[in-house]
Amino acid sequence: MISSLRGRLFTGLTVVIVGMALAAGYFAYRWAFDEAIELQDAILLQVGSLVAKNHLSTTLPSEGNVDGEAQVIIEEIGRRGGAAGQGSSAAAFSGDLSDGLQTIMRGGTRWRILVRTRSDGSRLAVGQSTANRDEIAQDSALRTIVPLGVLIPCLMVLIALVVDRTLRPLSRLAERLDAAQSDHLEKLPTEGIPTELLPFVSSINRLLERIGAMFDTQRRFVADAAHELRTPITALVVQAENLQQAHLSQDGRDRLSSLKTGIRRIGHLLEQLLTLARYDSGPSKDGSQVQIDRVLKEVVADLSLAAQSKSIDLGFARIEPVSVRLEQVALTVLVRNLLDNALKHTPMGGQVDVSLIAENGSMVLSVEDNGPGIPDADLDRIFEPFFRGSRSQGEGSGLGLSIARRIVERSHGSICLENKRAPSSGLRVIVRIPRN
Repeated sequence: MISSLRGRLFTGLTVVIVGMALAAGYFAYRWAFDEAIELQDAILLQVGSLVAKNHLSTTLPSEGNVDGEAQVIIEEIGRRGGAAGQGSSAAAFSGDLSDGLQTIMRGGTRWRILVRTRSDGSRLAVGQSTANRDEIAQDSALRTIVPLGVLIPCLMVLIALVVDRTLRPLSRLAERLDAAQSDHLEKLPTEGIPTELLPFVSSINRLLERIGAMFDTQRRFVADAAHELRTPITALVVQAENLQQAHLSQDGRDRLSSLKTGIRRIGHLLEQLLTLARYDSGPSKDGSQVQIDRVLKEVVADLSLAAQSKSIDLGFARIEPVSVRLEQVALTVLVRNLLDNALKHTPMGGQVDVSLIAENGSMVLSVEDNGPGIPDADLDRIFEPFFRGSRSQGEGSGLGLSIARRIVERSHGSICLENKRAPSSGLRVIVRIPRN
């Protein structure tokens, strides 16, 4: 069973056209064959008329008067009821034959003959072997259907081109849907769409509207919830700071320290949620040319204390001066989230290497650590919001890589993660963003 619509159309149209061509070929063959037979009968009548009027000489069969192309024989026969003419043999035409066209057997061969009686009473027969007549008729008929044999392959090629051209709007719609970003769903165009496809396209557009509305509702909820929670979280931070000034026992101070840690995690989560909502809110805005190497150096300097606290060697393996058209805030968030993720999963005394190069019209940013990496089973889900992976420990909201991907996609770039293989371990994150 053919699953492709293109294949079904091509097969269906081909079967119909080939079937019609075969039927037309058959009827054309039969018509041409019958016409050739009738033409040969007319030739016999014409030759018989000429011979009867003595415009053609007759020759006895013994002398072999045979037309080389048409293989027409002319033979005198005896009167009815009388003996055969001069030179007759056992294979001579019978004198009892009636005048006119007829088909007879002679010497084991079928003949188509014309018998004529002259004014002087003599009789003659003009004849052709039916086998020869049929061969000539078949050759003539086959010539009429030869063009069909050439036409059918040409028609199949034309069918393929027509089917491809007819289904091209569907291919363009599919490409447009594939290129659409999940955070910015544009309606499919209806201009130039065949009438038969308009209901289908309209249904897709209505579906895209509903999906877009759902996304908007989700984004508004996340943003509103984060904004509403920011105020009480800030109040909790202030109260915790005030409480730290009070005289507390060591147990109370330990509990307060845990409380402050929890509040910081909640605050960080809220900031991440707000950032995610911002980069989910629509298409990216054109930014100015930003020196990525400068932003990288600033972020690395900001995170140096966090790296030192875990004795992690954070530095540059290679850095080139590269600029890209991007919002500086977005670029800073991207770089910081990637480095935060690397530092978070790198063990004590580990190493995080950052590299930045220009390659084929794009900037290539690589962040590489020597941590445990990501299980292969988690790689397909690692960019999902709030997914932390099976090896995740300690702090982390599961939003950092999701936000990074949103920023990269809005910049028409790509981001990929790959585990380093033995003998080393760790994770390598590679970001490519067009420079223009």
